[in-house]
Amino acid sequence: MSRYISQEIRDTVAERAGYRCEYCRSYARHSFLSFHIEHIISVKHGGKTMLDNLAYSCPICNCNKGTDIATYLADDNVLVRFYHPRKDTWEECFELDSNGFLIGKTEIGLATIKVLNLNHPDMIEERSFLITAGIF
Repeated sequence: MSRYISQEIRDTVAERAGYRCEYCRSYARHSFLSFHIEHIISVKHGGKTMLDNLAYSCPICNCNKGTDIATYLADDNVLVRFYHPRKDTWEECFELDSNGFLIGKTEIGLATIKVLNLNHPDMIEERSFLITAGIF
């Protein structure tokens, strides 16, 4: 299947996500950078270019995720997949504290936070500012 994503599909994915990154929950309207339509399961891993496999992502989350789909946590030899916006519920996997820090509530949440670097100090600071401003 082609990697080309039509404007109609791009618009549908963005609207479905409420114009928010489906991983870190940042708003596209507050970003200086254009958001991406990304393959949840990358094409190289057999993912298809279809609505159920596409997510709206900020460029930071998309670049950190790349084509990865899972990681190891701590010293465990168990591979943990990332948060899947079509299969998982954000609120079940993550919690946002009042200071902008994301807490993984499940192994999937922890794995996603780790690889997407969702608690990078700059991301925490941005979320904290937006929370204080009543925007996030």
